[in-house]
Parts: sequence; structure tokens; C-alpha cells
Amino acid sequence: MLKILPGHVSNLIAAGEVVQRPASVVKELMENAVDAGAAEISVSIKDSGRTLIQVSDNGCGMSREDAVLAFERHATSKINEIEDLEQLGTFGFRGEALASIASVSEVTLRTRRAEDETGTEVKISESKVNSVNQIATPQGSIFSVRNIFYNIPARRKFLKSDAAEYRQILAEFTRIAITRPDLHFHFTNNGVEVYNLPPANLRLRIQSILGRELGKELVEISVDTTIVKIKGYIGKPEDARKTPGNQYFFANGRFFRSPYFQKALLKAYDNLI
Repeated sequence: MLKILPGHVSNLIAAGEVVQRPASVVKELMENAVDAGAAEISVSIKDSGRTLIQVSDNGCGMSREDAVLAFERHATSKINEIEDLEQLGTFGFRGEALASIASVSEVTLRTRRAEDETGTEVKISESKVNSVNQIATPQGSIFSVRNIFYNIPARRKFLKSDAAEYRQILAEFTRIAITRPDLHFHFTNNGVEVYNLPPANLRLRIQSILGRELGKELVEISVDTTIVKIKGYIGKPEDARKTPGNQYFFANGRFFRSPYFQKALLKAYDNLI
């Protein structure tokens, strides 16, 4: 016998596709901040994201109406028609991230646009808006995500160790920080500053993240063909490793994994390592 799943059940299932671990929340909120035109983005976590993930930015902010609507599934400002996908210039467009995050955690959003005298605070949990208040807050948005998977004990139980979850969060942070060296990024873990990355060129940003000694030895590459432009940095053979830990591939500003590219690089360096 077929039956329609209750709304809260279908929301939790859909959320699992977007929010798989605390690092997923960091990724989605950082991408939203970049899409909002922020010049400065701060990420703060506690207990490897289990207790708190906070992402603040000085981007365009939202109106009161949009702040509430943002947590509805498929609410987006980034596309209007299917044709918009062909000219997409933002990270997100489906309007699923905030709805998914709000269904598996306790979320507080504080936001204000430049043209508004006061801002808006929205508190939401299990996809339900608990309160909407007028507040004083800087221009931009502050998302505070607490107690991820608190309403799905089985899912929370299967999170990995604090060290493993922290590594995943740090990986998401560094990928976005590398692709946007023109922005100022902060990262704080349990109240301790880990990264303070002021705007810089790409080489300096890589040095700040991977280490000054390694960064100084990078070799710039630039290749233009009729179908693609390739730019980036590669390490010298004496600094090469047989593992792909410090390999980062981006297409149009988006990080991607490619076993094909990894094998090609390993083959190129194979006789030199």
C-alpha cells in the first residue's frame, strides 16, 4: 500500500542529501556568504561543529520578508527560469541548503540590508519558525547553527571523531579561501583563531594556508587553448608527494575531485619523486 510521507519525514530525508556532516553546513553557509557579495567572512565552530557553527559576513543582507522565506525549500534569488542555469555565476541556486540545515538543527539568523535602519532575527528549528524579531545588527548576515542532528540521534551517533570532523570542516574552509583570495577570511575553533587571511594574490593565499616554505617554491602555470584556460601553481619535484592531500582542482571557481587529474599529475612526476 502506497502512502505519502509526512512533511517532516520527507524534509529529514531531503536534508540528508545536503547536510551529511558539520562540514556540509560550513560549505553551504560560506558559499551563501560569497554569493551575497561579502568582502569579509568569518567562520567559528565549537566541538567540531557539533555544538555550534557560526558563519558571519558583511554581504548584502536580507529584508525581513526574505529572511523568513529563505528557510522555505526551493526559495532562491539566484535563478528565475531554467535558462538561467546556462549563465549561472553563483555557488548555490536550488534553494535547498538553508531549508535542509534548518530541518536538522537549531538555527538563528541575524541579517540587515544597507538601506534598512534595523535588522531581523529569525529563530527556527525542525523547519518551524519560532520567532521573528526586529534587532540592531551590522549589515550582512550571521547564521548560528546549533546542535546539528539533535533530532536525529542515529545520524548524530554516526558522526566521526572530533578530529575527523574538524579536518573535514577545515578542508571545506580552505577550498573556498583558496578560490577567493580577494576576500578576507577568519576561522576560529573553540575560541582560538586558526586562520586570519586578509585579501591577497593567489600565491600569497596558498602560502598562508599550506605554509610559507612550500608556497615560495611554487611554479606558476598558464595554458590557453581554444576551449579552456588553465591557470594555477604546481610544486617542484623535490616537494612532491605520492599522496594527493595538497592537490586542489577548481573549474570556474568551484572545487572538484578528479582521480583522472590526480593520476596524470602522479604520472608526470613519477620519475622525479
